[in-house]
Amino acid sequence: MNSPSFLQGNSLAARDARSMIHAYTNLSTHLTDGPLIIESGKGVHVYDDGGKEYIEGLAGLWCASFGFGEEELINAAIEQMRKLPFYHTFASKSTEPSIRLSEKLLEIAPVEFSRVFFANSGSEANDTVVKLVWYYNNSLGRPEKKKIISRQKGYHGVTVAAASLTGLPPLHNDFDLPIKNILHTSCPHYYRYGKDGETEEEFASRMADDLEKLILKEGPDTVAAFIAEPIMGAGGVIIPPTTYFEKIQAVLKKYGVLMIADEVICGFGRTGQMWGSQTFGIQPDILSCAKALSSAYLPISAVMVSQDIFDGMVKQSEKHGAFAHGFTYSGHPVPAAVGLRTMELMEERNILGHVRHVAKRFNERFNALADHPLVGEVRSMGLIGAIELVADKKTKRPFDPKYKAGPKTAQAMQDAGVISRAVAGDNLALCPPLIITEAEIDEMFDRFGKGLDDVAAMAFRENWRED
Repeated sequence: MNSPSFLQGNSLAARDARSMIHAYTNLSTHLTDGPLIIESGKGVHVYDDGGKEYIEGLAGLWCASFGFGEEELINAAIEQMRKLPFYHTFASKSTEPSIRLSEKLLEIAPVEFSRVFFANSGSEANDTVVKLVWYYNNSLGRPEKKKIISRQKGYHGVTVAAASLTGLPPLHNDFDLPIKNILHTSCPHYYRYGKDGETEEEFASRMADDLEKLILKEGPDTVAAFIAEPIMGAGGVIIPPTTYFEKIQAVLKKYGVLMIADEVICGFGRTGQMWGSQTFGIQPDILSCAKALSSAYLPISAVMVSQDIFDGMVKQSEKHGAFAHGFTYSGHPVPAAVGLRTMELMEERNILGHVRHVAKRFNERFNALADHPLVGEVRSMGLIGAIELVADKKTKRPFDPKYKAGPKTAQAMQDAGVISRAVAGDNLALCPPLIITEAEIDEMFDRFGKGLDDVAAMAFRENWRED
């Protein structure tokens, strides 16, 4: 941490605080504490400008699946930069990398899709999804069928429509969101919202009932789509209860509501299968993906759509003269080339097999934290997981927000040499690069545990458990 007067100097930290606005940051605190400046990375490790080494336990932002310094991806970018550093996809223009990546995504998709649209981030992809749902229903002469249902604690991005889909209050507060036609149904977190004596399957049935009641209340003729992450990421790494998606999809089918899978975090191996949709039996009509598509080496995202939806898009473009949506960098050849090489490396190195192998150790170490005095619940699958901090394990009572238990624990873990992330509701998440080894998993959890112990000592000294 920097001294209060660091802003007066000419260090990188001072220059940062004087010039940059940081995402998901307390801007007031940043002006006194400044940034952690990451200077380099190799494998699962990153190094700050003082030379300190960290295990990047969140793969950056759930995204750097091949870790840092993967030469194959670096070379793919360099080669494409030399050949064609930029071109666009407007007015029927195209490039070989974007064509080949489209074909690859359709080949490995969890269900049969018709076409791929490229954007630059998960937020842009999900904004695109909203527009496509509305566009499609207009093509069918259903101008009232426009409402999209998301979930409380769901995360779908920060652009205007995507942030509206997101079910976290900080993304709405004073941003005048959500926009019209975006609704939210119950969060399927069994630990937090299951009733006494209610089984997971009974809880899943209740969640499906809540969705059906909302559709009926709004009118089935007005509800167009339902969007969900297979595992909810920023909302707390919430793993769906047994039979949840089976029952949800039965409701959607009953009322003619599209299923949208947000695979921005779960896609490309995170759960041990290529897609979270495969892990949980989701049959999406639309799928959005990003992050690990290029191992985050360059910005790229994609939306895949069914034949019916593409047919509607074709009809509307005939009506209006063009499909009037797209971004300057949609299908940019350099990120597309890196994305294609990422997909090839997934197969060449059997990354899915590796994830399934090391996930056993990952989940063992996570589950071992369940007995820690601060931990109320442990949730993990594949190579993603979280612990939920509580003041009282028996009653599940959370800590008073004034103690900032989650952020303080994330800082303690960073001090111990592992970067995690405090997400909604004092949850500490881990989502390491997919290339992590069992030995690195053990080292990561050793550091994670030390940070947790340091916070437990702090909580005891400061009496965080007071009623």
